Amino acid sequence: MNFWLGLQFQKHLHSNRVSLFNHFLHTHFRFISSDSGFQPPVSENFDIANVAELLRRQDWPQIRSATENTNPVNLLQNLFALGADSEIVLRYFDWNEKEFGVLHSLGIFCRLLHSLANAKRYGKIRSMLHFMAKEERYTNSAIFHTLSSQSNEFCANSIIVDMLVLAYVYNMKINLAFEAFERARDYGFKLSVLSCNPILKSMVDESKFGLVEIVYKEMMKRKIKVNRVTFNTVISGLCKAGRLHKAKDVIEDMIAMGISPSVVTYNTLISGYCNKGRTGRMYKADALLKEMVSKEVTPNVITFNILISGFCNDENVPAALKVFDEMQEQGLRPTVVTYNCLIHGLCSEGKLDDALLLRDEMIGSGLKPNIVTYNALINGFSKKKMLDEARKLFDDILVERLDPNVLTFNTLIDAYCKSGRTDEAISLYLEMKNDRKVLPNVSTYNCLLGGFLDNGNIDMAGKLVDDMKKKGLKPDVITYNIRVGAFCKRGELKNATGLLDEMCKEGLNPNQVTYNTLMDGYCSELGNNNIQGALKIRARMERNGKKANVVTFNVLIKGYCKKGKLEEANRLVNEMLEKGLVPNKITYDIIKEEMMEKGFVPDIDGHLYNGYPN
Repeated sequence: MNFWLGLQFQKHLHSNRVSLFNHFLHTHFRFISSDSGFQPPVSENFDIANVAELLRRQDWPQIRSATENTNPVNLLQNLFALGADSEIVLRYFDWNEKEFGVLHSLGIFCRLLHSLANAKRYGKIRSMLHFMAKEERYTNSAIFHTLSSQSNEFCANSIIVDMLVLAYVYNMKINLAFEAFERARDYGFKLSVLSCNPILKSMVDESKFGLVEIVYKEMMKRKIKVNRVTFNTVISGLCKAGRLHKAKDVIEDMIAMGISPSVVTYNTLISGYCNKGRTGRMYKADALLKEMVSKEVTPNVITFNILISGFCNDENVPAALKVFDEMQEQGLRPTVVTYNCLIHGLCSEGKLDDALLLRDEMIGSGLKPNIVTYNALINGFSKKKMLDEARKLFDDILVERLDPNVLTFNTLIDAYCKSGRTDEAISLYLEMKNDRKVLPNVSTYNCLLGGFLDNGNIDMAGKLVDDMKKKGLKPDVITYNIRVGAFCKRGELKNATGLLDEMCKEGLNPNQVTYNTLMDGYCSELGNNNIQGALKIRARMERNGKKANVVTFNVLIKGYCKKGKLEEANRLVNEMLEKGLVPNKITYDIIKEEMMEKGFVPDIDGHLYNGYPN
């Protein structure tokens, strides 16, 4: 029966047949939208006030009986016309969706939102918008148009849109949230900090730093009342993006609006300089500590931990220890994080005895070392090739009932492989996945791969790559670099170049290490000192957006020297200097041994350096 015939059928049926027709509608068209235009009649004897009372009591069997001859959309319209309580309308709205699968129109949806907003039932609005945002049932364009065309109540519309933005954020639909944020401006709706702060935080969490700045500027332009959380969130985003000067400008905005920077504000900025700063970054971070104290903002444990970590990462452990002492002088108790930063710094500098003493001090203060502590110590001993001591530390982890993680295993596996003890590496690998149920990652396989290739065990290396792929792990740039290096060492330049092609097909972006390794392979004796092959690789590298670095020039300069083409080598030295690259000790060694000791005095166009780097 087509649509037109259906309407004709309605007009001529006796009133007692209407019930059968509505039953047919609910049975066979329960998922039809209330926008469909199909409007069965309402019984003349229908008592809307009685239905409203039944809804208030939530007497669902009676409601079913009383409304069986009624179209849900018409009933909703009648409830609205009656001025029924918005919560009663919402009950019927929800019951229809759950009971009969009725998909109400956006018009009905928005009318109900307006009714709830006027009744200040904000929790109900949040719940409705949450599910709507989750399902993406309507477009932002349709929502805004319907809201504005149905009601000119600025306050109600602004509240609904504010909650809509928040619903998108909670459902992790940041692009839709940003679109709603933009449309709110176009329609003149007022947003609040309750929605804008969460959208800023989500954008920072998703590294959408450009959008953070746009939203912040728009908030200022629209005169949305901001608070300290707003500024701290924006500063965090700018610091993570490395825009430290802009972050300081935001602090100035903050102060201009009468909001004082807090310890969180300064901690965020100090962390930004420690992690993203350039020349003199730790000097600037330390200056910020002094600035915050001068403004009577008291540093906390987190402040000192950030600085200690920054100095350790900057390979300045003495400065970190000085901050550690200052921290305690301020009456602040170091945490596990504090000690871990210092232990890591000491291990990185090879000061293992000092690291162990600090660990003992940590235990003496009532703090228990965690897996991060042990990982730092194992890494320190492994770098010194003190593998028995590293293994003892690993065993201590199990004694202390801590769970070694993938980094723990990878560190020790890598150390065994680099020391040629591949049997012990494999044994630890098997313990890792079978006994400890720790899943190996790409780095695990890279460690093993490097060990087997260094030992010339090509077959086992090939099996590892196959096993890696079977487990769903995709080889990364480091995997390929290891394999390229192994082929180059054996003089198999064709296979090495083939891996470069394979990388590109797999969507990986070869880095300077990849290209430099290949160039070195071509320039080696096994590569027949093929300087032209190396130059082709350099050209390919630069076509792919990678600039030649000091290592690139060192390889090519040495390659020309080995071929006896010292003038060409001299030209490359000058090119290197013209590009602003600073020669390192290897560069000077090549110039001395391959050029000057063979009677060739390089002409370095006014760039001649006195002495040698130490």
